[in-house]
Amino acid sequence: MLNRKDSITFWHIPIIMALSLLIDILGDPPNRWHPVAWMGSTIAAARKHSPREGIAAQFIYGAGLAVGGVLAMVGVGRLLAAVLKTLPFLPAIVLEAIVLKMTLSLSGLSKAGDAVRVPLERGDLPTARQQLSWHLVSRDTAELSEAQVTAATVESLAENTSDGVIAPLFYYTLFGLPGALAYRFLNTADAMLGYRDAAREWLGKASARLDDGANLLPARITAALFVLGAPLVALDGRMAFSMWQRDARQTDSPNAGHPMSAMAGALGVELDKVGQYNLGAGLGKPQARDIGRSMWLVRLASVLSVVFFGLAAWLFGGRTHAD
Repeated sequence: MLNRKDSITFWHIPIIMALSLLIDILGDPPNRWHPVAWMGSTIAAARKHSPREGIAAQFIYGAGLAVGGVLAMVGVGRLLAAVLKTLPFLPAIVLEAIVLKMTLSLSGLSKAGDAVRVPLERGDLPTARQQLSWHLVSRDTAELSEAQVTAATVESLAENTSDGVIAPLFYYTLFGLPGALAYRFLNTADAMLGYRDAAREWLGKASARLDDGANLLPARITAALFVLGAPLVALDGRMAFSMWQRDARQTDSPNAGHPMSAMAGALGVELDKVGQYNLGAGLGKPQARDIGRSMWLVRLASVLSVVFFGLAAWLFGGRTHAD
């Protein structure tokens, strides 16, 4: 039996991660209590004071924001970890899981997917288009067909499994709460600033490139988890692997194509973004029910990640990030 003087060891990592996924089922707290909302508010406030002209000035300001925010989150994570060490063992484990849950978005992905799936299944394409633009994509959805709305939804669910679940758990396994919080800040900065419009092209350049680097391994781990999990939810693991190997490099992003192409193969459908990529070309057109099928694989991949990251902590562990 461990007492409170012992730090969190390798076998506590999967327990905390599993508990965080269970807590995530309850959904998210209001924005005023959500750390990611605070990160977003901080980034938005900082953007108001960014240089309006000058590529170099915008890039330097954006890089300072990204790096400064990451370092601040590392500091916050270390402070939280230090406080948790002073608490009785069981409350410390639960509170750490609650904080970790705040970096995850599995329940949010499920709700976003259902927001599009439900109107599609009842034949209400205009509402499905609207829900897609509200919850999952930034592109114009007004003219998308039913198959294109479905494809965009499945693509977003697959990509955000990496960004919103696997990557935070990956960095938690390596570095504890500082790693998970730092990753979440960087990913939030990229989501808010990483666009190629005139106002954000150079302001968000550093955030985008750092986020690309941070997601290199998690995106590929997510694709591998989709391949491994597909047969367990009556999907096609062999086709998932085949499409992953064939199509992953079609996207402009060095990472997004990996989970998306594996998902396309698992479902046996094309995920086509006109003029940019066609993942799973030659397979069937996606239908509304494929959104629900993809979410089963997303959930299973999230559970499998806890198993594999926990195993990795055991193999390479002993004392781990909380020491």
